[in-house]
Amino acid sequence: MTCRKLFLLGFVLMCQCIFAQQIPVGLDEVVISDTQLKNFSNSQSVLKLSDSIIKKNQPSLTALLNYNSVVYFKENGLGMVSSPSFRGTTAAQTAVIWNGININSQTTGQTDFNTITTFDFSSVSVKAGGGSVIYGSSAVGGTIHLNNDLDFGKHFRNEVNAQYGSFETSALHYGIDVSNGNFSLKGSLSANNSENDYPYPKAGMKNENGQFHNKSYNLAFGYQLNPKNFLKLYSQVFDDERHFSLATPSDSRTKYSDFNTRHLAEWDLYQDHFVSKIKLAYLTEEYNYFADIDSDDFSFGKMKTFIAKYDFLYHFNERTSANVIADFTQNDGKGSDILHERRQIATISALFKQHLTDKFLYELSVRKEATSNYKSPLLFSIGGSYAFGFYTLKTNLSRNFRIPTFNDLYWEGAGNPELKPKNSYQGEIGNAFKFGNFVLTAAIYHSEISDMIRWIPNSSGIFSPVNTTKVSVYGLETILNWKKHFGKNNIEFSGTYAYTDSKNKQLDKQLTYVPFHKITAAIGYGFKKFSANYQHLFTGEVFTQADNNPAKTVDMYNVSNISADYDFGKTNVYKIGFRVMNLWDENYESVENRPLPGRNFNVYLTLNF
Repeated sequence: MTCRKLFLLGFVLMCQCIFAQQIPVGLDEVVISDTQLKNFSNSQSVLKLSDSIIKKNQPSLTALLNYNSVVYFKENGLGMVSSPSFRGTTAAQTAVIWNGININSQTTGQTDFNTITTFDFSSVSVKAGGGSVIYGSSAVGGTIHLNNDLDFGKHFRNEVNAQYGSFETSALHYGIDVSNGNFSLKGSLSANNSENDYPYPKAGMKNENGQFHNKSYNLAFGYQLNPKNFLKLYSQVFDDERHFSLATPSDSRTKYSDFNTRHLAEWDLYQDHFVSKIKLAYLTEEYNYFADIDSDDFSFGKMKTFIAKYDFLYHFNERTSANVIADFTQNDGKGSDILHERRQIATISALFKQHLTDKFLYELSVRKEATSNYKSPLLFSIGGSYAFGFYTLKTNLSRNFRIPTFNDLYWEGAGNPELKPKNSYQGEIGNAFKFGNFVLTAAIYHSEISDMIRWIPNSSGIFSPVNTTKVSVYGLETILNWKKHFGKNNIEFSGTYAYTDSKNKQLDKQLTYVPFHKITAAIGYGFKKFSANYQHLFTGEVFTQADNNPAKTVDMYNVSNISADYDFGKTNVYKIGFRVMNLWDENYESVENRPLPGRNFNVYLTLNF
């Protein structure tokens, strides 16, 4: 199907909706850009980490999700490259969504979670399971949503957060949030630095050449032209330099720099019976890699992405809604190992939701892409939810994919332009129980993945990407939350557990760096202006080789953090506190021969005024 046919189909579907029944649509005071997460994810698990939870954790996205979600992470040392495994998949199967836009790298197909500063966002959400129908490539294991929600209630707020700790690690964040009812502005500046020279358990050794520093700038602005029209602008710039830690003292000293920009303009029109959104996004990613920091030679890569998106949500009545999304994406990339290449993708998606009764709803959605670089499958998602009072049953079946990256297709001398997208079929059954302040969710799922893209040596001994492996994944995920307020005391408890059986079907072996078990637990206590928090992370043993050689594993580990703070402010928040990371001084690593820090400390100051 050509791009022209896809867009024609989208506009025909939208025109058919115009003559349906009109019904008023209420507009919340808080306006969000990622509306599909709210409106069309009722049959899957969504964990929202609020601003208060974000502030209780360290500023990296890796630390936040590692201690508060079922997602597993491997880090090549503290602050180094961080890769997730969500529902037994690889890092390229987890999509990161910034205000409704997929921002995974077009060169590697994934996001390095240590290049995201969480303090720059008002909320972070974790959506488990396939989401390619809405969010496109890589949304196979799940999606991570970074949102800057705009609040149009009248207010003026400032926030300063400063931290300093072990290994000369510092973090500074300033944020402003202001609105007069007609406009809303959120802006932030963040900086993180560390010598990162923590000692290794082996006497006389430390993490050499591990220093890093980064800066990020964020802006979200909304203006209400009238009660039905809103203009919104989002902008983010991230500038980073990392010296990659040495595996042995004799290794060459290397460094890597990133410079990423993201800009999004949006016009929202709210009518009684429909919502229309036009989005224009421009994303850039640029890296320089120095194989020897004493040399001026480096390899590089540059990518520019333009996205035009039209989102039309129509309410037939109070119980029935349809959403059509048409978008066009152009990727333009070049680099030391990639010839100048351009890729254009046109997409049409149709989403439908209906409440048959007050207790039962179902969701249907389909997506089709057109491009000259690969053949895209027809994607779909079918789900339902039924509420039995305190208990809700959810089911979902979906087909998802991950498209070949620029490296896969165009790497000079090795790229394979004949690659097919990786396919995945996933089914799940979710259960949610709610008793007062107690909430428990549990989901079992099964995924069948085919045409996994792997780089293997060809007949000439040169590594090249091919579609090979088939993977079968079975798993269980549970999330528990409990709150209790009595007098001036507050107690909160949260926990997660994930069991993941992810096997290469050809070898009948567990995938490398996918633990069978992961557990997190956190408890918080507050009394008046004092609060204390304890976190615990257990990660099971992982295999580092495809044949599951028991001699080549990363051992299981238990790591705990503790923090406490006191608010000295009367009308404003003036909070001072401290954290102890790796409280029990666990000797551990998440990547073979890449030790992570022992017990370390930091102090922090938070001012809200």
